[in-house]
Parts: sequence; C-alpha cells; structure tokens
Amino acid sequence: MNPRNIPLLCDYYEYTMGNGYMENGLSDRIVYFDIFFRRVPDNGGFAIAAGLEQLISYITELRFDESDIEFMRSKGIFGERFLEYLKDFHFTGDIYAVPEGTPVFPGEPVVTIRANAIEAQILETFALLTINHQTLIATKSSRIVRAAEGRTVLEFGSRRAQGTDAAILGARAAYIAGCGGTACTVSDKWYGVPASGTMAHSWVQMFPTEYDAFMAFCKLYPNNATVLVDTYNTLKSGIPNAIKVFKELGLRKCAIRLDSGDFSFLTKEARKMLDEAGLRDCKIIVSNALDEWLIRDLIKQGAMIDGFGVGDNLITSHSDPVFNGVYKLVAMEDENGDIIPRIKISENMGKLTTPGFKKVYRIYDKHGKALADQVCLHDEIIDESEPLVLFDPDATWKRKTVTDYVAKELLVQVIKDGKLVYDLPSLEEIRAYHREQMDTLWDEVKRFTNPHQYYVDLSQRLWDLRDSLVRSNGLR
Repeated sequence: MNPRNIPLLCDYYEYTMGNGYMENGLSDRIVYFDIFFRRVPDNGGFAIAAGLEQLISYITELRFDESDIEFMRSKGIFGERFLEYLKDFHFTGDIYAVPEGTPVFPGEPVVTIRANAIEAQILETFALLTINHQTLIATKSSRIVRAAEGRTVLEFGSRRAQGTDAAILGARAAYIAGCGGTACTVSDKWYGVPASGTMAHSWVQMFPTEYDAFMAFCKLYPNNATVLVDTYNTLKSGIPNAIKVFKELGLRKCAIRLDSGDFSFLTKEARKMLDEAGLRDCKIIVSNALDEWLIRDLIKQGAMIDGFGVGDNLITSHSDPVFNGVYKLVAMEDENGDIIPRIKISENMGKLTTPGFKKVYRIYDKHGKALADQVCLHDEIIDESEPLVLFDPDATWKRKTVTDYVAKELLVQVIKDGKLVYDLPSLEEIRAYHREQMDTLWDEVKRFTNPHQYYVDLSQRLWDLRDSLVRSNGLR
C-alpha cells in the first residue's frame, strides 16, 4: 500500500456544496452515490474494474491538517462550522464495490457509496480519478494481452505516462489484466508488479564495439541475457554478435530484443539465424509503438515473436484515452431511514440514471458462462429454483426466460461504518481472479470488432421504479 492523504485533490465545488449542505441543515442526510460508466473504450465489449485498493486507502486515510483548514479559511467563503467539521473529518459511511479484475459493463454500479452528504460529496473527485484511470488501463491491457494469444506482454510505458501516478498505478492495472511485468521499478517495490529490464541503445554505444557491449552485459547478467540487436544493423551485426556471445558463454536462457524495423520480416530471419546456430531456446522480444491491432497483424503474418514490450499505447490507452465513469446521486434517506430514490433526467436520454440503492447479479448458465447481468433493488433476491425473466430495459419486448442458472452478486461491502470489512486480496490473487472471470465470457463478447452486446438488464421492480420517476417528471 502507498497511502495518499491529499484532501484538497478535490474539485472545488465539492467543498462549496459541502459547506452549503451544512448551512442548509443537510449535512447529516444519508445519501447514495453510484459510480458507473456509459461506454466501453475502443468500442469494446466490456471493461476491467480496477483501482479499488487505492480508493479504500484514500478513504480510510483521509484527514485535513491545519494547513488545509487555513487554506480553506483564506478563501473567505466557508463557514466556521464547516471548517471545524473538516478538522475532525473521518469517513463514517459504507462502500460497496465490484472486486478488482471483474469484467464490467455499461450502466451497472461499479462502486456504491452510502454516507452523509458531505462525506459522499468530498469523495467524488478522487473516487472517479482512481477508478477511471486504473479501469481504463486494465481494459486496454486486457485487449493487448488477448491479442498476444498467450505470448508475454510487458508494460514499458513509464516515460510516456501522463504523470507519476499514471506510470506507477498504470503498471499495477496492466498486471491485473494479464501483463507479465513492468519496466517501472517502483511499481515492483510498492505493489509487487514484477519489474525487469535489459539495456538501451546507449549501452551498446558506450562500448568500442557491439560485441564488447553484449559480452559485458551477458557476463554481468547471465541469467537475464537479453540484448538489443538493432543499434547498428539487426541482421548483419546485431544478431550475429548476439549469437557469438551466447555461444561463447554457453548461455541457453537468453533473448534478443528488436526496437525498430519490420518485425514480421526481421523476426522470421532472426529465428532462422538463431535456430541454425543451435539457439532454439533463445527468445525474440519486440517493442516500439505496439498496440493490439499491430500485435494481432504480426501474429497473423507469422512473425516469430515470443514477447512484446508495449509502451505509450498501453499506459495512456492512446486510441481512446478517457474512461467515462460518472458519480451520480441515486437515493437518499429520510428522517425515518426510508430510502427515497433519486433520478437524473436530461434531454439526452443516454444520461438517464437508474435510481435507488441497488445490487447487481451476474447470471451464469450451467456451463459457467455469463449470460447477462441483472440490476436489482437492494432488497431483491433472485431465487435460482425459479425461472428468471430477463428483458432489455430499452426494448422491453425483447425477453428471455432462463432456467438451470446460477446468480451471483457482484458488489461486495468493503467498508462499513467507516471501517474496512473486506479482506484485501493480494495483487497475485486479483490477477488470478481476473483470469477466472475472463473465462466466463463468451468469445463473441471478447471480439475486438463489433463485439456481441452483453445485456445489463433491470429487474421488473427496478424498471417500474425508473419508469414511474420518468413519468412523474413529465417525460412520458
């Protein structure tokens, strides 16, 4: 863990609203906010939830020190009651969330926050930036890993990441989604993402000859003898010098890396040269401007590649760099503790929210494959002994009755009354869980182009509630 206590990393309006709640007698009102998203990056079929551990760390560590309070006072608009409240701030509410590594779909809650109005409002900015960023990178990494078809993918993007946290936590998210490791050393220290590295072109240029550079490196690191062969001429000098050094030192656990050129042609030629030299176990790694599309094409062309180092296209999700998770009020409690649903209605019907305190069930067939998700009100229980009717909430005539199924709740409670009640899994456990969950998805859902639409349905009670609120606001 790397606890961050940055209470002012927060949109200013969270504090003006918090002060306003205090002045209007709403500070103790219990509210419910959902984090969900409306669209999958790269027109994919699903996203990979990530970032929960950092959100938990932030929430449980969040405190305001005297300098924070003095800064807020200097703005001249916050009441003293509100500032005194911040002095003693600690989160006292509840958090429900989908475990990291879970495939998730548009429209369903990924995180639900139940807390008093000020606490819930203050969490918005950090909760969104944490979940949005890591979910984005995990989702992109999942695409790249699937494109590699079992070949190793390493995250090489720190130098192109948009800031320190983007590099460090991006490596963590990439590892959850199946990358084999990272070049980012601190991600190994803080989170246990395996870090590795070999040499840059500058190492080769520092020595009198390419052969001398390879020999010096392989003597130093005989158990990690990966040399960069494209500094001068890949086929005429780089690979021949690598072969010469590997054979002279009797190395068998070795590899070459290419960082430029036509990877399809060069790797085929390299494989021939290595095999003819008796180095059939020598691996071939490539890096440089790779993404899922280029990796897929290289494999289709028969490129002889054992691993990929992927940089900026992964760590920035270059092709679609913004995850559109949102944080919306969905319910509040009255003086008696009864839950009153709230809905956001816009002229853009795509921004219609789903009201109420909710749970999400994932419906599996008898073979363990996910059929659909059903979003229900919090007190609904699916009886697996009874047939279940699923219907498209936007086209209700599209209905399907399923039997012989298993229904599993996705959201788990992670914080109760401000205390952690969730056994945080290790990074390796999250990674293994992610692999298991990916196996539950049909290949059609995992297609890169025009993936099959995975349905997120509403229970009949929830659909009726949403419909009644829409009607009461004069839209139907």
